[in-house]
Amino acid sequence: MSGEFNLIDKYLVGRQSRRKDVLLAAGDDCALVKSPSNVSIAVSTDTLVAGTHFLESANPSWVAHKALASNISDLAAMGATPAWVSFALTMPEPKEEWLAPFCDSFFKLADYFGIQLIGGDTTKGPLSLTLTVQGFVPEDQALRRSGAKIGDWIYVTGDLGDSKAGLDVILDDTLREKEGASILESRHYLSSPRVLVGQALLNTASSAIDISDGLISDLNHILQRSGVGASIDVSLLPISQELREFTQNEELAQQYALTSGEEYELCFTVPEENKGAIESVLNHTGTKVTCIGQIRPEGTLELHSNGTIVDWQLSGYDHFKVKQ
Repeated sequence: MSGEFNLIDKYLVGRQSRRKDVLLAAGDDCALVKSPSNVSIAVSTDTLVAGTHFLESANPSWVAHKALASNISDLAAMGATPAWVSFALTMPEPKEEWLAPFCDSFFKLADYFGIQLIGGDTTKGPLSLTLTVQGFVPEDQALRRSGAKIGDWIYVTGDLGDSKAGLDVILDDTLREKEGASILESRHYLSSPRVLVGQALLNTASSAIDISDGLISDLNHILQRSGVGASIDVSLLPISQELREFTQNEELAQQYALTSGEEYELCFTVPEENKGAIESVLNHTGTKVTCIGQIRPEGTLELHSNGTIVDWQLSGYDHFKVKQ
C-alpha cells in the first residue's frame, strides 16, 4: 500500500459517524450523497497556501480550524446548513507529527457543525489545503449580496479588527510583548462561523456577506451587486478591549476594524420594517450584533464619526500582497 493511501486510511477515513444523506463516503471513485427535497445546495471552495495564509511553523490545530471555518463561513453568509466537505491536501512529505493534530482539530470542528468528510485527495508538493463545503438552504431563500435596498440598516456580528492585529503579531515577533498579543494571534486562526445567525436571518435580512477581505471591501461587494451606496459611522464599529489595548489609538483600532481580513464575521442588511425584530430573531444564537450604518442611494461608501466625515484612504485585505 502506498504512502498516500496509508495516510488517508490512518488520518482521514472512519473518523466520523455517517450522515443519513451520505450513501458512500470513501472507497470508490466518487462519493455518493442524497440531498433533501425543496432545497438548494450551496457550494464553496477555498484554498489555503503555506506562506500566504499561514506559516509552515504555525500550530497545525489552528491551521485546520482556520481552513474549515473559513469555508463554513461562506455557507453561513447564505443562510445554509453545512452538510459535507471534501478535502485535498498537498504536502512536501508525509509528516505525521503535523497531520495528527491537524486532523484532530479538523474533525472536532466538522463534528460540531454536523459536517461529514466525503472525499478528497493527497499529493506531493508545496503545503496547501483545498476544501469544498456543501450545505442546504431552502429553495429561493438563500441570502445574497444583491438584495440591499435604500434605507436598509447595516449590521455586523462579533468584534472586528482582531484578525488583522493577530496577523501583525504573527509577522512581527517584537509585538508579542504588547498587551493582548497572544489572544489576538489566536483569534486570527480561531474564528467562529456564524451559521446560526445566517439561518436565523433567512426571512429577515435583505443581503449578507462574510467578512474575509475586510469590512470596507466586503460591504462594497454588497453595494456593487445591489446598486446602492452606504453610510458607516465608524464610532459604532464593534472593537474588542484587546484591540484597543494593542493599538492604543481609537482611530487606528477603527481602521483595523474596517480593513481586517479573515474575520469571518457576517455583514448583513435589514429592511426598516424588520429592524425591531433583529434582537428577538438572533437571541438564541448568543452572538453580538451591531448596527453600524445605513444603505443610501447609489454612490460611494461614506465614512463618518458621529456625523463628521472622515477621509481615510483605506483598502481591504489582499491575499496576493500579504505574505506570512
